[in-house]
Amino acid sequence: MSDASPTAKRVFICGSALRGQPDHQNLQSATFLGEAKTAPNYRLHAVKDGWHPGIYATETSGISIPGEIYELTPEQYDYLVSTEPPDMYPAKVDLENGEQAIAMLYPQKLIEENGYPDISEIGGWAAYKQQSS
Repeated sequence: MSDASPTAKRVFICGSALRGQPDHQNLQSATFLGEAKTAPNYRLHAVKDGWHPGIYATETSGISIPGEIYELTPEQYDYLVSTEPPDMYPAKVDLENGEQAIAMLYPQKLIEENGYPDISEIGGWAAYKQQSS
């Protein structure tokens, strides 16, 4: 985080708010810090007919999910959270480089109950959307 904004939040984006995706504007003018990947401890699913991604932490069979890191002001962060689909919740994720960031996760229980497809091996949300269009 920059010294000028000690209350800013580092957020890992891996879905429809990525650059080039339809909800990127939900980040408003957040500062793009670079591309990143999670540590290999997560799974990625296509939730509600591919409407949005659902990621969750797992102790087995995890992968590194590709995404982007942004620095958001408290106001930008609150707005972003308010635009997220139902059942998503903010939580810290471990990044491949050993750092942490906040990401929007989805309950594994709901993914399993609804049989949402696992798209972990496709190469991320943008790759999935390109393949399914």
